[in-house]
Amino acid sequence: MRPDFFIYATAAALVFNSQFFSTLSPASGTLAAFATLGVGLVARPLGGIVWGHFGDRVGRKKMLVVSLLLMGFATVGVGLLPTYEQIGVAAPVLLVVLRLLQGLSAGGEWGGAALMSVEHAPPGKRGRYGSFPQIGVPAGLILAQLVFLVVSNVTTPEQFAAWGWRIPFLLSILLVVVGLMIRLRVEESPVFALLRENRSRSRAPILEVFRNRPRELVLASGSFIANNAIGYVFLAYLLAYGTQVLEVGRNTMILVVIIGSFSWLASIVVAAIWSDTVGRRPVYLVGSVLLVIWPIPFFLLVDTAAFGAMVVAVVVLTIGLGLSYGPQAALFAEMFEARFRYSGVSFCYAIGAVLGGGFAPLIATALQQAYGTSMAVAAYMVVVALISLVAVLLIRETHHPDSPARLS
Repeated sequence: MRPDFFIYATAAALVFNSQFFSTLSPASGTLAAFATLGVGLVARPLGGIVWGHFGDRVGRKKMLVVSLLLMGFATVGVGLLPTYEQIGVAAPVLLVVLRLLQGLSAGGEWGGAALMSVEHAPPGKRGRYGSFPQIGVPAGLILAQLVFLVVSNVTTPEQFAAWGWRIPFLLSILLVVVGLMIRLRVEESPVFALLRENRSRSRAPILEVFRNRPRELVLASGSFIANNAIGYVFLAYLLAYGTQVLEVGRNTMILVVIIGSFSWLASIVVAAIWSDTVGRRPVYLVGSVLLVIWPIPFFLLVDTAAFGAMVVAVVVLTIGLGLSYGPQAALFAEMFEARFRYSGVSFCYAIGAVLGGGFAPLIATALQQAYGTSMAVAAYMVVVALISLVAVLLIRETHHPDSPARLS
C-alpha cells in the first residue's frame, strides 16, 4: 500500500486537532481527528465492491491504475486544504470528503496489488510473491514517518503546525508519478488473461462471492480485524498517546514507530516465506496468539516512557502483526476462485479494516480518557485479537505447494 494512508494517520495524530478542529479542546480535537481517520475506512467496502467488480470484469491492472490516481488526487488535496481558521466549518467537511475518496481508492487497491503478485507466482511461491503488497504497509509507514521526522527537525513547532505538516501530502505527487510508471508497464495477471480468453468471467462477481463463499467471506474478514485494529493503535494512536499523555517528544515517538515498522517489514517477509513451507494457517495462528498475549505487556513497557522499553514493546507487537499479515495475500487469494477473486479479497479486506482499524485510534483514545489508564486500551486490543484468533482457527488450510492459482 502507498504511504498516503499513513501520512494522513500521522497528521491526524499530531496536528489535525489544531488545524481542523481548533474550536474543540485538545482532547476532543484528537477524538475528532481520529474520527475522520475512521471515515476513510468506512468507505472501503464500497470501494472493494466497485474495484472488485471491474477488476474481475476488465482486469486487475486497469483498476490498479485508476485507484492510484484517485488516491493521489485525494492526498494532494488534503495538503492544499485551508484550515478551520481560514474557511470555517467547510475545512473539516472537505477533509472528510477527501478522506472518503482515499477510502474508496484503498478499498480496491490492495486486492489488485495482492492478486497481481500472487497470480504471477510460480507454484510453491505464492506466499513469497504475496508479501510484496504486504510490505507496502510498513514500508509506506517508514517513508511517511521519515518525511515527518525530517520536516519536524527543520521547522519550528509553530512552522510545523502552520505549514510543515503539508509537505508530506504534497510530496506524495512524486509517488503517484513513480507508481503510475510502474503500473502501466506491468503485464496483466496471467490468470485473468486466461479467464478473458476462455470467456469465463463472472457477470456479477460480488454476488457470486456471497452465494458461493459465505463462510470464507466471514472468516477472512474476521481474521483481519485484529491486525488492522492493533496496527492502527501502533501507527496512529501510539503517536498521540506518547506525545499528549506521556509527554514524550514528537521526534522520539516518530523514531519508535519507525523502528517498529522495520520490525514489521522484516517479520512480514519471514512469515510469507515460512507460509510456503508450513502453510498459511500455522503462521497466521502464531501471529494471532502473540497479538492476544502481548497488549498488556506492551502498554506496561510503553507507560515507562523510556525509549528502550518502548522499542521492545513495538518490536514484539509488530512481529505479531507481521506473522498475521505476511501470509494474508496468498491466503485470501487461495480462498476464492479466480472469476470472482478480486471482489472476494477486496471485500474481505475492506470489512476487516472497517470492523478493526476503522475507528481503533478513536476507540483507544476514548477508552484512555474515560478510564484514565492504558490498560483499558490493552483490554480492547485483547478482545479484537481473540475475535481474529477464533476466525483463524476456523479457516481451512489453503496452501497446496504444487498447484497453480485456482481458475474455477
